[in-house]
Amino acid sequence: MQFKNLRAIREDRDIKQKDVAKYLNVSPNTYSQYETGVISLTAEILIKLSNYYNVSIDYLLDQTNNPEKQK
Repeated sequence: MQFKNLRAIREDRDIKQKDVAKYLNVSPNTYSQYETGVISLTAEILIKLSNYYNVSIDYLLDQTNNPEKQK
């Protein structure tokens, strides 16, 4: 499953895949495969991405259009 919001937020912020991959401590190819849904996102990766972009996990998983985290 491809995650459109995950790719869109990275592109909107002009961040390269290799930079996110470095933050996650994975290869750029692995990160690319997360975005395209070839590799499933783990809970640990989702939490890291949510913190990195300061958005909700639901937003990253295309479950909502609201990027704000719940309090």
